[in-house]
Amino acid sequence: MDTSQKHLNPKDMNVVSIGAGNLAASLIPALHESGNKIEQVYSRTIGAAATLAATVDATAVDDINRICTTADIYIISVTDTALPHVAGQLAGHLESKAQKDKPAPLIVHTAGSVSIDVIPAMHRGVIYPMQTFSKQRRVDFSQIPVFVEATSRDDEQLLVDLSETISADVRTLNSSDRRYLHLAAVFCSNFTNHCYALAEEILANHGISFNLMLPLIDEVTAKVHHLNPQKAQTGPAARHDKAVVQAHIDLLADQPHIQHIYKLMSESIAHDKL
Repeated sequence: MDTSQKHLNPKDMNVVSIGAGNLAASLIPALHESGNKIEQVYSRTIGAAATLAATVDATAVDDINRICTTADIYIISVTDTALPHVAGQLAGHLESKAQKDKPAPLIVHTAGSVSIDVIPAMHRGVIYPMQTFSKQRRVDFSQIPVFVEATSRDDEQLLVDLSETISADVRTLNSSDRRYLHLAAVFCSNFTNHCYALAEEILANHGISFNLMLPLIDEVTAKVHHLNPQKAQTGPAARHDKAVVQAHIDLLADQPHIQHIYKLMSESIAHDKL
């Protein structure tokens, strides 16, 4: 098999999406709208594959052995748990169908906490868009920082060029450092959203609408665009107001799981404000 990479126009690549979940539902349409050809969308669930494929003029498949072997790039967007198995299956399928006069395709994954080495292929890489994704909400990819990695300079430049067709902020980052980026993102996104869910639970128990929290949430989010997060921190724990903190803890006596989180968060905030 010819392992050299042909010159590719990053705005005119043939792409196969391996996965049709939350991230793929935003990334693949963005690539399609920037001029790339989406050949196929694969998912274990044909309905999910068909739904995404219909938005990008692609065909849907639910058998990895039916994935076409002529694409320029294969983008794997599956769960971290499934990634090693899917990457191995895909690489084996493409290798078994490889032609000697064709360049080896580039296989990339989109996971924040998984090494590039999970892909057993000569041309492998990572495209990690650092954002929270939901199928119900399309995001503006031009505002999303995208972090890329590859095992060769040519492949890295190709991923940079491709990512720049959809994002104004593209950077290279190795697997080791990307783990810390993803860890920080969990605190900023997943844990924060869970606090919203807990707040909604507290309010619902007393017939109060969570919508009342939205102006507060918007201001807290806007504030950290201008202030260091530690300087932006307010509230009873930051003021070392032990009476209010204890009163809140008492109010949560019938919700011990939330009470425990409140104590831990308050202790952490107070420690930072020493």
